[in-house]
Formats: sequence, structure tokens, C-alpha cells
Amino acid sequence: MSRIVGLTGQSGAGKTLVSAIFEREGFGIINCDYVAREVTEAGSECNKELAMHFPTCFDEELILDRQALGQIVFSDREKLDLLNSIIFRYICELIDKKIEELGLSYEYILLDAPTLFEAGADSKCDVIVAVTADENIRLGRITERDSISSEQALKRFASQHSSEFFKTNSDYVINNEGTREDTEKQVMIVINKIKDDKIGGSKR
Repeated sequence: MSRIVGLTGQSGAGKTLVSAIFEREGFGIINCDYVAREVTEAGSECNKELAMHFPTCFDEELILDRQALGQIVFSDREKLDLLNSIIFRYICELIDKKIEELGLSYEYILLDAPTLFEAGADSKCDVIVAVTADENIRLGRITERDSISSEQALKRFASQHSSEFFKTNSDYVINNEGTREDTEKQVMIVINKIKDDKIGGSKR
């Protein structure tokens, strides 16, 4: 049976870089951002359900306007919770299928999931790795990467867990505030520990 490693953390912390290193080192990758896009493809069952609650975010062909939905849910906690309660069911079902498929070829699978805990997908993991960084660093990364304002980025941050939450609930924490080389060293230490320790991390 494959060992499942959950990778999570804050927006702009640098999970993409960390995930790429895990992939290079032989881990099968499930990117939950891609999974979320799969379950919200035009006309999907997920979109049909979401459209009942967020009708202004869909056209006649049930194509989701992600930017419009983001503006709504990142400004209203109740609506974000409603969105999550719907979409996470579909995401978790697809994750299970992908784990089963990748398990045929990989000894280790990385579940790259920004909302790992919110979706309840942490229960699928043997080990959890979190990536964190200072808020100002993350703010600069997010505004540049997603072409959004600082205000929009901060609203997104406000909807997420704190650094302390990730430190408390993860087996390993990678601080991505330095150079790429420094981050890679941290990641390699974690990967080697995961491969050496067949039982699991200290907090699982």
C-alpha cells in the first residue's frame, strides 16, 4: 500500500516549489487545485449543485466564473463554508480514485492540498508536511502571481489557517523564506525522514 503524504500551507508560501522537489524524488503527485478544476468542469454535477447557491457565477452552459466566485466567498465566511461543504465532497471522491490509480505505480504519493484540513483529506494521510512563510513575503508572491490587489490577497489570507495551526497539526514544517537552495535542503531532509520512517511522523 502506498504511503500518502499531505502537503499543505498558506497561499504564497511556496507549495509549488516543494511539490516539484517531491515529484523529482519519485513521489506520485495529486494536485488538488487540478482536482478542483476537474470537478468544476462545465456542466459537471458539482457545478449543477453550486449553481443553485451561486447562480451569478455560472453561464447557461454551467461554466464557472472562478474570479466572480472568489470575490464572493473570500468576502463572506458563511458563503465560503457553503462552497466548501459542496465542493469538498466531490474533490475527496476524486482524490480517492486518483490515490487508487497512482498506488499501482508509486510507493509514495504526495497529496498537494491547500485546503487539506478543511476538506478532511488529512485523514487520508500518513504524514503531513506544511509550508509556511512570513505574511509580507506571501503577499508579494500572491499579488504578483495572481495579479490581484493586496486587499484581495489579505482577504484570502484571512480565510486560511495561521502558521501556528500548521505547525501544531503537521509532522514537518518547511519555512520557505530564504533561497531556493535553502528550501530544497529542508525538503530533502523531510523526504529522507519520510522514506526512512515507515511508521509515520511524530504528530500522526
